[in-house]
Amino acid sequence: MSDAPFIITAELPDGLGKWATDLRTRHFPPERNYLSAHVTLFHALPPSAEGEIKRALASISAENAPVEARLDGIMPLGKGTALKLSSSGILHIWEELADRFHGLLIPQDQQKPRLHVTIQNKVDPSEAKALQQQLELQVEPRDFRFSGLSLHIYRGGPWDFVRTYPFRG
Repeated sequence: MSDAPFIITAELPDGLGKWATDLRTRHFPPERNYLSAHVTLFHALPPSAEGEIKRALASISAENAPVEARLDGIMPLGKGTALKLSSSGILHIWEELADRFHGLLIPQDQQKPRLHVTIQNKVDPSEAKALQQQLELQVEPRDFRFSGLSLHIYRGGPWDFVRTYPFRG
């Protein structure tokens, strides 16, 4: 059995995901840019809970229709920049999953997530601030729907995709 942890993300709709990935490709340091745009809900669930995790994601996705959300604008990250998102529905799903995974969560995953898509990270703060000022003029708030949840395995760089659980309730 691998000791690599599981990651759970909320799935962006195709158009928004492609646009955010394009921003990420342009602005994320290339030597660290292994991933497409994503919204992380849980960063490190233990591999020993694989069956429990998969059952919980299957159950939640079957019960829920695509989840209303909003792109609110830009979120400063100090040494990076993100797209700020809001969604009471996805936070409710996070709370339900956090309750199911009680006792399995690392401290970071015990805190309600600040929903965002990182498009730049680990750069000089002045570079991050310049990008934020540029994007403030370009990023327009808009509504969208999360289409499901995805499960990945973290192996220190690129993630191994396991499965997407589309919302279909």
